[in-house]
Amino acid sequence: MPVLPGAEPYHHEGGDVGVLLCHGFTGSPQSMRPWAEHLAAAGLTVSLPRLPGHGTTWQEMSRTRWEDWYAEVDKAFADLRGRCAEAFVMGLSMGGSLALRLAEVHRDAVQGVVVVNPSVVGDTPLLRLAPVVKWVVPSIPGVAGDIKKAGVAELGYTRTPVRAAATLPRLWKLVRADIHKITQPVLVFHSRDDHVVKPASTAFLRARMGQNLEIRELTDSYHVATLDNDAPMIFEGSLDFIRSHASVPLTKDL
Repeated sequence: MPVLPGAEPYHHEGGDVGVLLCHGFTGSPQSMRPWAEHLAAAGLTVSLPRLPGHGTTWQEMSRTRWEDWYAEVDKAFADLRGRCAEAFVMGLSMGGSLALRLAEVHRDAVQGVVVVNPSVVGDTPLLRLAPVVKWVVPSIPGVAGDIKKAGVAELGYTRTPVRAAATLPRLWKLVRADIHKITQPVLVFHSRDDHVVKPASTAFLRARMGQNLEIRELTDSYHVATLDNDAPMIFEGSLDFIRSHASVPLTKDL
């Protein structure tokens, strides 16, 4: 299946500190590309994979599930750890949930986590009904493109495949059940006005995680904050986070 122009994965070979970026549900690497390039410019090794079924057609995505998306980022993380002394994981929305899951599974192999508007709680009626609705309704209107900044668009699907969406609650359940396993530092960027992920997800993290959690509010962005007005705050904030928690230099010795 041809990949949509702009939805290609991105990789940059930098120093001994690596970063894995995970894009969101029905989105593509395009929503994370400016963030990835900012980190690469600072000398980091960066991996931004394209999740299976994304960046092509919603019909193809309908044949995938959360296990496929996690397997892709898990593979990318293993590759990154093989090339770098330390690795951080970061994600947007559902990609944030994948990043948290990586930290739960790989524990000390993950140096730190940065997530933007992560989804870990199913708080919409559709997702509760999706396991049944998927047999009669193949797709519903898409959720991509929730951006406040004028003239900016997200490369995502206009339709949401219900069968793929129906697998998300299983991912969220695992993340919530194992959230106590995350002892690494975690930075959360949370949009005050988000029309896709409700506040319950960030509220859950605030209630269940300890002193290793920091939450920063974004006041001028909607859900896809990595392309929105507060993007510079995310980019610089995540870079400062890495500088604070990495124990090796960000750039290669020349």
